[in-house]
Amino acid sequence: MEFIDKIKARAAQNLKTIVLPEGTEERTLKAADKITQEGFAKVVLIGNPDQIHHLADEYYLKNLGDVQIVDPQNNPKKEAYIELMLKLRAAKGLTREDAEKQLLDPLYLGAIMVKAGDVDGEVSGAMNATGNVLRPAFQYVRTMPGISVVSGAFIMFFKDTLFGENGMMVFADCAVNPNPTAEELAQIAVMTGRTTRAIAGFEPRIAMLSFSTKGSAKNELVDKVVSATLLAQQMDPTLQIDGELQADAAIIPGIGAQKAPGSKIAGRANVLVFPNLEVGNIAYKLVQRMAHAEAIGPILQGMAAPINDLSRGCSVDDIVSLVAITSCQAAGL
Repeated sequence: MEFIDKIKARAAQNLKTIVLPEGTEERTLKAADKITQEGFAKVVLIGNPDQIHHLADEYYLKNLGDVQIVDPQNNPKKEAYIELMLKLRAAKGLTREDAEKQLLDPLYLGAIMVKAGDVDGEVSGAMNATGNVLRPAFQYVRTMPGISVVSGAFIMFFKDTLFGENGMMVFADCAVNPNPTAEELAQIAVMTGRTTRAIAGFEPRIAMLSFSTKGSAKNELVDKVVSATLLAQQMDPTLQIDGELQADAAIIPGIGAQKAPGSKIAGRANVLVFPNLEVGNIAYKLVQRMAHAEAIGPILQGMAAPINDLSRGCSVDDIVSLVAITSCQAAGL
């Protein structure tokens, strides 16, 4: 896809190191081989070196010879990592024994490597549930200053180029936060706008979606979106944000002009922020299947350093693409 090729080209301009904790998983190894061959990022694999080299031979992978491998059972930085972990979580009851056990888990080890600055980001989830991927990230990497909520954005590609930005849109939150408060929804909107600029590469026009447009319905659910819109506008005045808008008023120019006259977003939105995860997840899946749109993501946003989660049904190319995106996040591109 042309979009991913552009992302790879941007990542190659500022090489970052991305750790892949699932270093013995077949798709992950094949992705690491491809990434190394293409040269847009450096990868670090976590796992037993002998097993990884054996699997590389079994899969006829030729580009992993010089890739760094970190063995959880024999890690030279173990003591330094334990000290860091205790500094961060001893007050929450973490003991040295707990830290040692956690470092044997590749997902915890990957998160600590990110926190220590030994790698720039992490991609995992090919064989682990989202909760298992995010738990170490929340505990050790944590969220960005001023941000308390992590969310997941999807970049959507439509065959009909009349929608969004020549057929590109960004949807959020479709992956993480079940029922955000108004303050959290505002943070999601701001982070999605920044993701749109950094990754999608266009200036966001953000619609805060509801079942009401500009007061057409009265309900506490509508009030939440109205409050979130005002808070988001205050958080980042450089972003174009408007709400509350119904979906048709957000994306169809004629309806937007009728329902929200004077709005700079209505009818022209290229970023849709959903009021809760249930709506967002259903919407992106319906659009993906019924409109035959392509969805790239979720791109996790709000973490202090980029950590992204794969679907367990992901392909090799999915992993490659997400590593490229994670590299651009790490570079601030």
